[in-house]
Amino acid sequence: MFTGIIEAAVSVAAMESRGTGARLVLPAPELQPDAPHAWDVKIGDSIAVSGACLTIAELGGDGSMSFDLSKETLDRTRFGATAVGDRVNLERAMILGSRLDGHMVSGHVDGGGELTARTEVGDGGAELHFRVDDGLERYLIEKGSVTLDGVSLTVVEPVGAEFRVACIPLTLALTNLGSLTVGSRINVEADLIGKWVERLR
Repeated sequence: MFTGIIEAAVSVAAMESRGTGARLVLPAPELQPDAPHAWDVKIGDSIAVSGACLTIAELGGDGSMSFDLSKETLDRTRFGATAVGDRVNLERAMILGSRLDGHMVSGHVDGGGELTARTEVGDGGAELHFRVDDGLERYLIEKGSVTLDGVSLTVVEPVGAEFRVACIPLTLALTNLGSLTVGSRINVEADLIGKWVERLR
């Protein structure tokens, strides 16, 4: 489980095709200055990479991390079109008993979305407008939670498959949301509780 509170953002070092899947290589991240823990990971750990729960398959001597991506992952996430240099967000699995600052995030991406507009606001923040893929619009609830590329955000004024989110300057600076341009694709995970309620009705 994750919280949607990003610990670091890095640029993809390598993306190599392997049969029907791929291997993703990321450099060692630099944690935020006030992070309470060093970046301590091992082979087999789960990391949310732009919202997708991936398993560390190999660690390099320089701290780089390698992940094996299945065809399912490539088909259901934006990693099918990911290239060297693309920015991705990182979050380690939550520790039981720690504060849940965002919301409950499984790391199981439901589909994708696209940035349709970006409006800068006077305090250095921005309003980002998105459109989600077909079928995900039913999870867009005013003031509900949504995970975009691993970032826990609040839905504002959903209309059909479109909505917006308000990003403070800190979020733009510490995640890849600050570098998104119109047309950029993102991973979307709908609110976990909402999906369970829908399934159990």
